[in-house]
Amino acid sequence: MCLGIPMQVMAQEAGYAQCVGRLGLRRVRTALVGDVAIGDWLLVFLDSAQERISVERAREVDATLDLIESVMQGEAGDGDAAFALPSAMSTEQLRALSGARADTQDNTQGEIA
Repeated sequence: MCLGIPMQVMAQEAGYAQCVGRLGLRRVRTALVGDVAIGDWLLVFLDSAQERISVERAREVDATLDLIESVMQGEAGDGDAAFALPSAMSTEQLRALSGARADTQDNTQGEIA
């Protein structure tokens, strides 16, 4: 299982960015996200930026990772993780999660179009 780590761009160079996050300072490949600016937030897997994210999303992911870490250490796991299981999501939330267009209609069997 891979976990994305939110990291903020501190400096840039061709094809790479110096980023800081919960793992410290890292040199991150930016080929998949294109040009980045100082202050941008990236979701990083194995020192490669996979997507640009908002500061709010970075905080949500960090809170979720904090929760996972506390549970793994045997703590209660109280936290502000921002995720819901798909079984608890509305049809609109499932559409957004799956990338389906918002204007698609359910068919007669109740499946997401």
